[in-house]
Amino acid sequence: MNVNGGRWRLLALPPLGADLIHQVFDPLGAEVVVPAERSRSALHAALADAELVVGDFTGELSLDAAAVAAAPRLTFVQMPQVGVDSLDLDALTAAGVAVANTAGANARSVAEWALAAALNLSRQLSWADRRMREGGWPQLETAARGADELANRRVGVLGMGAIGTEVMRLFEALGCRVAYWSRRRRDTGVRLELDDLLAVSDVLVVCLPRTPETIGLLDSRRLALLPDGAFLINVARGGIAPDDAVLAALDGGRLAGAALDVFEDEPLPAGHPLRAHENVLLSPHAAGATRQSQLNILTAVVDNIRAAVEGRPVAHVVNGLDPLIRHR
Repeated sequence: MNVNGGRWRLLALPPLGADLIHQVFDPLGAEVVVPAERSRSALHAALADAELVVGDFTGELSLDAAAVAAAPRLTFVQMPQVGVDSLDLDALTAAGVAVANTAGANARSVAEWALAAALNLSRQLSWADRRMREGGWPQLETAARGADELANRRVGVLGMGAIGTEVMRLFEALGCRVAYWSRRRRDTGVRLELDDLLAVSDVLVVCLPRTPETIGLLDSRRLALLPDGAFLINVARGGIAPDDAVLAALDGGRLAGAALDVFEDEPLPAGHPLRAHENVLLSPHAAGATRQSQLNILTAVVDNIRAAVEGRPVAHVVNGLDPLIRHR
């Protein structure tokens, strides 16, 4: 029941199949619906009566300003992920709709991927694997390409939310010298100004959210501040380090390698030059896709929807509105 009485109407947008959606959410006591089809028109039709929404992690059924306008009864949106860049937060906030994410649910998984990617680039693992599969034996060439230990490397972390904090902890445990940049200074760690951090980062790990302020942040000028032969690891969102700028830094030698889990256009187009670049480790936006993190995300989503239905405050509201969800 909601805090003003009556049964909540929950619209679930993830592409998981109606049977699974009902299996997960029906026990929470809301009336659960899914769009008639995965189209904008079906989304807007379903939003007309929706009060609670579980968002679409693919971004296909994004809640833009037009979708918000089509949802006069909407009061809460729960994203089944950390990122909220597929939402028009300004429109939702203006409409009085609280938005929550699953902050911290995949922090360990993403941080482990960043560490694994750094080790891969440092030791030329993927490059050597490709040569072996082609029939070669690149024993000497692997070392000649600059294979190095990761310990004692200078690591810069951009963004110190749950993921960035875990990235710092893992790299420090391996013996790296870690500093960070974020808008707010943290209680622990060494904070440097952005350009100063770039200048001393042998490995740069990007963990920032995608916002109007961070889009294009790591442009060609800023990537040129990195030491020669640096590695870029992006577990954030596409567009923070534009693909063209990354390619130029790789081709110009400023970057010795890049490990990219995210891209400006997803899926990455089949003929994109990043797919053919020898010094790039590619991943299909799957850094957080472990069984443990998926369970954490599901648990966080279910707990928050249950809290909303039962009239208790929800967790991880990202747009500053009241976490006690009320019926309109």
